[in-house]
Amino acid sequence: MSNISTDLQDVEKIIVLDYGSQYNQLISRRIREIGVFSELKSHKISAAEVRAINPVGIILSGGP
Repeated sequence: MSNISTDLQDVEKIIVLDYGSQYNQLISRRIREIGVFSELKSHKISAAEVRAINPVGIILSGGP
């Protein structure tokens, strides 16, 4: 049995910022399907919170 680390600190992450698009969940799922961890966050997230997550990229979803 292999020893797999589940520490999310070591995982490359993409943040999808929700600006009201109806495709937020689809965007996040497609990112995960290519093997990258994605997290959907409100567009009201603070810069400090983004820095704490330390994403390798940020996607701004469209809105109304």
